[in-house]
Amino acid sequence: MRVAVYYNNKDIRIEEMPKPRIGKGELLVRIEASGICGSDAMEWYRIKKAPRVLGHEIAGVVTEASKDVTRFKEGDRVFVSHHVPCMTCKYCLNGHYSVCDSLRSTNFDPGGFAEYVRIPPINVEKGTYVLPDTMSFEEGAFIEPLACVVRGQRTAGLRPGHSVLIMGSGISGLLHIKLAKALGAGRIIATDVVDYRLKAAKSFGADVVINGRVDVPAVLREVNDGLGADLVIVCVAAVDVIEDSFRCLDRGGTVLLFAPTEPGVTVSYPVWELWVDGTRVTHSYAGSPIDILQAIELIRFKRVEVTDMITHRLGLEEAAKGFELVAKAQDSIKVILTPNA
Repeated sequence: MRVAVYYNNKDIRIEEMPKPRIGKGELLVRIEASGICGSDAMEWYRIKKAPRVLGHEIAGVVTEASKDVTRFKEGDRVFVSHHVPCMTCKYCLNGHYSVCDSLRSTNFDPGGFAEYVRIPPINVEKGTYVLPDTMSFEEGAFIEPLACVVRGQRTAGLRPGHSVLIMGSGISGLLHIKLAKALGAGRIIATDVVDYRLKAAKSFGADVVINGRVDVPAVLREVNDGLGADLVIVCVAAVDVIEDSFRCLDRGGTVLLFAPTEPGVTVSYPVWELWVDGTRVTHSYAGSPIDILQAIELIRFKRVEVTDMITHRLGLEEAAKGFELVAKAQDSIKVILTPNA
């Protein structure tokens, strides 16, 4: 089978690899849609394990099922989560699914930028979901990223009527805009330094957009009745943006750090100001099974429309172009690969 192998952001090679053979408790899935995540082009992180077949936002069709698998059969249209929690360890039982050892070690074989993937037993049992009949494969490829956003806003405690500032209008920031709007947020304000993305933020539901090169905390208050935001969601891994986020909070507000920095990066943390104003700083990584189920329903019932975010649909042979678009982060929103088109 063909696979797109990642060596670095500028070196994606189409290679041949044997089609995976399934074992007990496993499935073989033919990939119909696979999204390129911003984290796939996070070179400082990905290059450590290169060469590798990436891709974790997938939807496809079961083409083989082990005889002992009873919940799924050949022909089922499915979404599969690449990282799954065990649901039984100390962390899972306390609701901290994203720090579960199983979640941090599980994956499918070889990766979503391939014609087929083998789904290990734990992923079959705890991370495979039949797509609703009305959901397309492209929509299915949005389940994982939307689940991450669902978990982030749930962790941050978004409530109807809250004013929300989203710093960074890439794909995750735009999904945050759409979800916040669907959940009844009040005024939604978005920032970016790219005009293309500011226009996208406005079209997808932001009430106000701010160019990130200006004094964002000051301009925020000009457009938000003199107040900071109840919730600030940081979708940019830049120290100056993170530090600005603290200055954008209203009293009693929350900062959600959604984008990761490289290891070892530190930021200036205004302890007194945050303490005296009763504000909170939290973070979010990945999505739990309940977040995946909610994401499926949000997409299924069009509470969060996602197909209008797709700017590029590319065959597997064009994976290098897809990575270039995502890494450049200028004139694309969501890039979908179709390995079997």
